[in-house]
Amino acid sequence: MDKLNYKHLHYFWTVARTGSVTQAAEQLGISMQTISGQVSKLEQQLGCALFRQQGRGLALTEAGRVALGYADNIFMLGEALGEALADAQLDQVIRLAAGVSDVLPKRIASHLLQPALQMGRKLRLSCGEGDFDELLGELGRHRLDLILADRPVASSEQQLFQSWQLLRCPVLLYASPELARQYGAGFPASLDQAPLLLPSRDNVLRRQLEHWFEAQRLRPDVVGEFDDGALMETFARQGLGLFPSPALPDIAQNLPGLELVGCLDGVWEQYYAVASRRKLQHPALQAILQAWN
Repeated sequence: MDKLNYKHLHYFWTVARTGSVTQAAEQLGISMQTISGQVSKLEQQLGCALFRQQGRGLALTEAGRVALGYADNIFMLGEALGEALADAQLDQVIRLAAGVSDVLPKRIASHLLQPALQMGRKLRLSCGEGDFDELLGELGRHRLDLILADRPVASSEQQLFQSWQLLRCPVLLYASPELARQYGAGFPASLDQAPLLLPSRDNVLRRQLEHWFEAQRLRPDVVGEFDDGALMETFARQGLGLFPSPALPDIAQNLPGLELVGCLDGVWEQYYAVASRRKLQHPALQAILQAWN
């Protein structure tokens, strides 16, 4: 198919939104014959009818409904582009689109982004959360500037992306006061058969914890598995079980309603920044890397 003619598409879009060629002609200030001819050319190019006659008016065909959905996105993006470029502060504002892996605790994501917020220039930050592989796809499509995650990119992806370790934190076990008293004495041997809350199996920390318990010859009772660390903490506060939490440097470990059971020596949470090799000079990314490396 030849390259799409966006003027023809715009005529189709206006007819579809107004419901008639007559109203579209009035809105655009051109003749009905011009609009009809250009829409016909678009139908010929696409190889399908976009409208059908319905009484005295026009109705979209199924192909027309599909085309209208794409046209809506195209022209709404065009309007958004115009608004963005009309921003008087455009050259003074740094935009940072950050993707946060859904396994990353929110307080850690906020902590890692602080250097960008404090770099002395106005920052417009947008954050989205998702699965690591989905975020990597968004990064590859340049919809994100960086990803914060619990893992680096695989070696097969290193031609397109680069990873940096930002933080390495020891992992502590917390529990409600009653469970902390019960299992804190004789730690870590006391953890055998202790009720335990764990991250889901696709979490990097989960594999470390399983290896640690195996090396210690301990078999805790896994009573809950969670994708969301905040939800896991909530159930721990209710006394369901002990839960692991990273100890952030320079930040008081403030977990209301929970008490420390012990430190899992040799277990570490590691946090990474991942960026496209095409965006390594982004000033916010550079501020983050300089602060944590």
